[in-house]
Amino acid sequence: MLWVKAFHVIFMVTWFAALFYLPRLFVYHAMSNDAISNDRFKVMERKLYFGIMTPGAVLTTIFGLWLLFDYGWALYASMGWLHLKLLIVAILIGYHFYCGKIVKAFKQDRNQRGHVFYRWFNELPVLLLVAVIILVTVKPF
Repeated sequence: MLWVKAFHVIFMVTWFAALFYLPRLFVYHAMSNDAISNDRFKVMERKLYFGIMTPGAVLTTIFGLWLLFDYGWALYASMGWLHLKLLIVAILIGYHFYCGKIVKAFKQDRNQRGHVFYRWFNELPVLLLVAVIILVTVKPF
């Protein structure tokens, strides 16, 4: 089971690295005003989203569910920290898919947001990561 936990953490780190970097690419992409930069950002965003971020999310979820079911949901059913963690994971998955929507908008040259929006947008996964780490290590509920 320690191998499963190790892979869960490895893919979670991979996923979060992409969750931190992709919105930063959106910042720079929103600031770009030449065709070469615009095309370069489209490629970088697509490769990051589909090549690193999505596999990281999928594998994090698979190994997380494996841990959840192997340790037994019944043991954790009364633990509020886990319920809150799972809610945060659901929010992160929604954030992930919203990033995919933004990638598509940039690809089609239909972005409607400026770089300031994406600077703020980039902060959400940081806050959620802090919350998850505290919940998992401290187990406050």
